Amino acid sequence: MYTDKVMDHFSNPRNVGEIENANGVGEVGNASCGDIMKIYLRVEDNVIQDVKFKTFGCGAAIATSSMVTEMAIGKTIDEALVLTNQTVAEALDGLPPAKMHCSNLAADALHEAIKNYKEQNV
Repeated sequence: MYTDKVMDHFSNPRNVGEIENANGVGEVGNASCGDIMKIYLRVEDNVIQDVKFKTFGCGAAIATSSMVTEMAIGKTIDEALVLTNQTVAEALDGLPPAKMHCSNLAADALHEAIKNYKEQNV
């Protein structure tokens, strides 16, 4: 059902936790399945230096959260905004169709964190 990459990111999630004094925080959730994702950013000179996440949800939700943090670190804000839930799923070698819309919210949470960062740093 799940790819090896999904299972790896679920079993060994990267960048779990919070960033104290984060300069961007975004949270999204899906009421139908109960998944909630919160992303914390530390941005310096328009480059994402650190990303952490806290996710309440199924294995796919944890895996997508982990993957998006890996994909965002080192990118500029504009480069990170190009990431989509589809590109996150592709980086995990796919997700079951039933998980694409309920558990794959990681890029949305990242975009919310970037929006929060921009609001604080205009």
